[in-house]
Amino acid sequence: MIGLVDANNFYVSCERVFQPKLEGRPVGVMSNNDGCVIARSAELKALDIPMGAPAFKLEGLRRSGKIVLLSSNYELYGDMSSRLTQLLRDACPAVAPYSIDEMFVYLEGLTTQQCEALGRQLRQRIRRHLGLPVCVGLAPTHTLAKLANHLAKHDAHYQGVCLLSGKDHTTAALLKQTAVASVWGIGRRLAERLAVSGITTAWALRESDIKQLRKRFSVVVARTALELRGTPCLEMNALDQPRQRILTSRSFGQPTGVFSQVHNALRRHAQRSAEKLREQQSLARAVMVFLNTNRHRRDQLQYFPQTLVALPSPCDDTRVILEAVRQGLEQIHRPRYQFMKAGVMLLDLVDAEQHQLSLLHSPSRDRHPFLMATVDQINQRMGQGTISFGMTNAPAAWQLRCAHRSNRFTTRWDELMKVGTHPGAIDECTSRT
Repeated sequence: MIGLVDANNFYVSCERVFQPKLEGRPVGVMSNNDGCVIARSAELKALDIPMGAPAFKLEGLRRSGKIVLLSSNYELYGDMSSRLTQLLRDACPAVAPYSIDEMFVYLEGLTTQQCEALGRQLRQRIRRHLGLPVCVGLAPTHTLAKLANHLAKHDAHYQGVCLLSGKDHTTAALLKQTAVASVWGIGRRLAERLAVSGITTAWALRESDIKQLRKRFSVVVARTALELRGTPCLEMNALDQPRQRILTSRSFGQPTGVFSQVHNALRRHAQRSAEKLREQQSLARAVMVFLNTNRHRRDQLQYFPQTLVALPSPCDDTRVILEAVRQGLEQIHRPRYQFMKAGVMLLDLVDAEQHQLSLLHSPSRDRHPFLMATVDQINQRMGQGTISFGMTNAPAAWQLRCAHRSNRFTTRWDELMKVGTHPGAIDECTSRT
């Protein structure tokens, strides 16, 4: 049996853990630079405020106190996600994180009753230890577990935990009501192609001929149909395959054409990309650097350059990647343009363990793995950016706007939650004694 543990309104829920005053209030979390709403509480959804709504259009509601808008606090969300994953690892035989707020758990050797009981225990334990509300979907396959989780989240009858056996009447009824576009792994364009063949629901996909699906569409669609029948076709390792490329990019808080400011932004992106590279134990053969002006400002000169810098050898050393970024920026930077976005992409990745070292390579002289590992460990324990290569100015133009960000309660010593007693309460207690 496979379970999918999904945190409800994850970003908002993380904020509410440390700010109980937000409970019951319409709360939204904004994207980078406070641009648009990317997470909504149930109360905000009830106001018909759509996902992606521009934040400036909601400023009146925010100022009047009718809604609460918060800047993204990814450091807090990432740490809470890590804590959730660890809690699940302590209770389940195997765990595979799928996204920041979704984790698959694998419950081999347990009966159906034991799986459902464990699902309810996990839900209560996560709420008690982390303060996060979650829903649990249980089924024989990953695809059905996703549907079970959806049912657990939207049908109060299940009280947050739903188990689908794959062959019962509940599963059949759910698949008949589910549009094929809502099935995990079926995108909009693929759903349109399936609809031409008369496959418009998850049930129709399940009942389709597997050989015909493989021939007319792809092996992925055929496997999805089998998964809907309750036949596992997706291995655990397939969910956590190393990425073929790693991209880190952000929009600037305000446009800038100053070389040093753009360079500082790219240095930060490069260091984060290198961390991700080492996390998945890969090496990069090339680094791409790109810049974008604001395409919506037709009154400004437009320029969208990019360049590729090959590395001397496959590498995960931040210092080497930073040097490649500097070379790339010098090639494409033009001071007369106002840049709004910059990014770094690591390409042509190879497995670090299987990579063949050059005959000229001297392991005794190469100590960079120890240095990089130490830097990564300190940043993981003390917070991202605790140790970095080079200094950057805090008020730089490229820094993200985050005027309404909450404290990073779990990763910053100077932002820990403060507990105190109101002076009036102390005087009252003193008078009574």
